[in-house]
Amino acid sequence: MKGYRKYFGKKILWFVITFVVAVFLNFFLPRLMPADPVAAITGKLTSGISDASAVQEVYERYAEEFGTNKPIWEQFVIFCQKAVKGDFGLSFSQYPRSVSDIIGSAIGWTIALQLPAILVGWLLGNILGALAAYLRKGWDRVLLPTSLFLSNVPAFGMAVVLLVVFGVYLKIAPIAGGYAYDMIPNLSWKFIASVIKHYQLPFWSIVLVSIGGQAVGMRSMSIYELNADYVKYARFLGIKDSKIVGYVFRNAMLPQVTGLALSIGTMIGGALVAEIIFSYPGLGSAMYAGVTAADYPLISATTLIITLMVLVVTFLLDIIYGFIDPRVKAAQFD
Repeated sequence: MKGYRKYFGKKILWFVITFVVAVFLNFFLPRLMPADPVAAITGKLTSGISDASAVQEVYERYAEEFGTNKPIWEQFVIFCQKAVKGDFGLSFSQYPRSVSDIIGSAIGWTIALQLPAILVGWLLGNILGALAAYLRKGWDRVLLPTSLFLSNVPAFGMAVVLLVVFGVYLKIAPIAGGYAYDMIPNLSWKFIASVIKHYQLPFWSIVLVSIGGQAVGMRSMSIYELNADYVKYARFLGIKDSKIVGYVFRNAMLPQVTGLALSIGTMIGGALVAEIIFSYPGLGSAMYAGVTAADYPLISATTLIITLMVLVVTFLLDIIYGFIDPRVKAAQFD
């Protein structure tokens, strides 16, 4: 137990240090951008006003409201105090809408798109990779080149190909949006059908890329495990091949589970490409809009969410590995 306490203590310490550094970077890096969003808001509101003092008064009022007239360290303290309560302030680009409201309305779309796509791609990829490693011959000759091709296609490339082929030429799927532009979100069957129809292209653009990478990784790990000494020894002892294969694929799955956890942790960042290309109303599009408009509060909030998700998933994965991986278990007693 002493070894486990030391192991978990180190993980918790590094989690806290990494999180503190991440909060600093998430706050300060967006504010190093040269743009002045308060000036942009003032310019929109005072267009046509020639009185310089009136314009200056409007600017100072909004600088006070957004807190940009305070020293940067004071802004950081206020940001941390509000962030603990889930309040990330007002959006510059969508004023007077709050950042929390923007994230709340967009994150559901991202999770509904990314999580099923990641899970389906991971499951199909690992099944195909395991079959390729075990059956080899003709199956492997077809699957390996296909998987390598899919894994090397960039996410935006796959999205554009699907968009052009199925949206532009074949016209069997919508090319943009999360639902028909003339509809208001509701629980009617017509709206749900529209959502499902618009869901197809972004969903499969993520799944196809995921399948390739997962299949290649699972195939390589399975071949490595099938040639390991413990497999040869088990076969020498006469243990049933089905039982040996079960152990082989369980060991090969460990790094694949790590990949799945990290994919889930980074799914908001991964949503950026698919959501921008298909104009999908998720958090990736919101983050992109924040970057282009120098919307500091929105950028800080979205990047902080991504960072926190990755840290939590990685931390939980390390803890789980400490119990299920025999190599980690053994290390606690060295």
